[in-house]
Amino acid sequence: MIQMTNIVKRFGAQTVLSDVTFEAKEREIFGLMGPSGAGKTTIINILTNQLDADSGTHTTGAAMLETGLMLDADGLYVRLNCLENLNLFAEIYGVPRKKSLEALKSVGLKEAARKTVNALSKGMRQRLALARAILHEPKVLILDEPTGGLDPSTARGIHKLIQGLCDNGATVFLTTHNMDEAIRLCHHVALLHKGEIVEDGIPAEICDRHNAYKTVPDLESVFIKLTGVALDE
Repeated sequence: MIQMTNIVKRFGAQTVLSDVTFEAKEREIFGLMGPSGAGKTTIINILTNQLDADSGTHTTGAAMLETGLMLDADGLYVRLNCLENLNLFAEIYGVPRKKSLEALKSVGLKEAARKTVNALSKGMRQRLALARAILHEPKVLILDEPTGGLDPSTARGIHKLIQGLCDNGATVFLTTHNMDEAIRLCHHVALLHKGEIVEDGIPAEICDRHNAYKTVPDLESVFIKLTGVALDE
């Protein structure tokens, strides 16, 4: 459903993505893991056609109107309230306005429908951005660190929602540097370091491949073993 093959991206003399290849299958949660600066956002920008790759091919397997996006910059209109923000996008997507309230309810923001965005906490803004991403029931969801900076309780609620969307047929691509999030959510992960995929596969199988002597128990340790750096650096 979502695929990159031999993608290379340079900015001037700097190569930021080098021969990146991966595939997220239909109705799968695919996690791209890596520390800040690894190239995760550049990959999302290419997948969403905000950047052109220098070489290679890519597809999301869905038209843009069938794709839901939750990016680092949330793009919310801060002087509008939650419901007004979603109603605006309901018109763009051509879905009934009643979907706006349904989306707010699904992320636990029904009671905040009339609250302006500039009065929301960071966690509430994250949930509103996710509500906008799922408003039109997309086939593909692309989520850039959807729980970054959130408290554990709020993060667990978003995890539950993402899992439910996948169970209902969506293909989910998310970036994260949170090992626990990847283990909890993802069917498949790829580990990205300095623009290169250094390992990919089912999380438990990745750990097993690097655990012959029971010295590498988790994805964090695998990443440190392969790259010499921690995921949260």
